[in-house]
This record gives sequence, C-alpha cells and structure tokens, in this order.
Amino acid sequence: VQLQASGGGLVQAGGSLRLSCAASGRTFSTYALGWFRQAPGKEREIVASISGSGGSTYYTDSVKGRFTISRDNAKNTVYLQMNSLKPEDTAVYYCAAVRTSGTNYYYYAPTRKAAYDYWGQGTQVTVSS
Repeated sequence: VQLQASGGGLVQAGGSLRLSCAASGRTFSTYALGWFRQAPGKEREIVASISGSGGSTYYTDSVKGRFTISRDNAKNTVYLQMNSLKPEDTAVYYCAAVRTSGTNYYYYAPTRKAAYDYWGQGTQVTVSS
C-alpha cells in the first residue's frame, strides 16, 4: 500500500489542522493505521492509532482530548483532527499502515514504529506561539 499524507501547515497556538492520509489499494479496511511525529533532534513517536474497523483507538497522553483519529474506509483515508494546537506539537507528521487479519481487524491499533510496514512521506506541522 502507498500512503500520501497532506494537510500540514503553519498555525498559531490554539488553532486547528486536519491531516489526511490517502492510501492506494482495495484492501484499505484490513490495515491498522497510525500517525507518528518527529520533531527536530527527537525520536519519531506515536501520536495516535486506529484499528481496521475503527473501533479501537490509541492516543499518546500529550494529545488526549485535543486530537482525534478517524478513518473513512470508503475513501481509503485516515484523518488526524488536531485542535488546541501547542508549539510543542510542531513536527513532521507521518502516517503508517500495517496489514491485519482475524480478530486484529477489530482490536489491533499498534503503537510501536516497528509494528508498521508502510509509511507515508510526512507533512510538516508548525505551531507558532
């Protein structure tokens, strides 16, 4: 599967952005998806993830209550709605995918980088203070 992330930009603190990640292929719903970010000089970290069904999600503590991950399997797209943005949210944001099967379709929303097989190219998010 190929992933194409978009929607990044420059926004003031307190503002909002919605990132999108469009995927190729006809089996999009079988993939668990994640959003990661990497700030300069830091490791790439998980932001949020979602299972194939969309019924299971994960958020890192720093974004809980501000960010929402969702997916539209009919459009082969995963979204990250980011509200109340802070300067510390500044990073390159990446989407990632891993194929799932069986009951993992409902519950598997991995948080480790190594769990994902496919990565998008990244989109820059800059939050000014």
